[in-house]
Amino acid sequence: MASKRSPVETSRPEAQRNPRFFKTGYFAKQAGDAGITDDELCQAGGELEKGQGDALGGGVWKKRLDKNRHRSIVITKAGMFWIFVILFAKKDRGNISSKELAGFKKLAKYYSKTSAAQMDVLLAVGELKEICHESKSQEGH
Repeated sequence: MASKRSPVETSRPEAQRNPRFFKTGYFAKQAGDAGITDDELCQAGGELEKGQGDALGGGVWKKRLDKNRHRSIVITKAGMFWIFVILFAKKDRGNISSKELAGFKKLAKYYSKTSAAQMDVLLAVGELKEICHESKSQEGH
């Protein structure tokens, strides 16, 4: 499928086969309040892998959810993992500010240096929640 935005490419093919998808505790609460399920987030993650989202630069993406009623900001580490960070209703605001984008880029830079073991620690302490792992989980959900 031709698109202005290309999918996230990595030099590690395993990253494309088994990316991990996470949400922050803050995002989990927002998604729960909006009725957005992990299945929907997992599907959205698969779409992001294919470049079906708005690349904002610096590892930051915007992805439409909930039949286009909500927007999410997602950060990535070279397609190895994707973290849903915030959610906002389209009716409440059109986009994030340039100052917010700069902050998300800093956060993406922080996560770009995070190892799989460090991600596991963030999971263990509850800072992150894993949504799904493996591309095949998006196909049948």
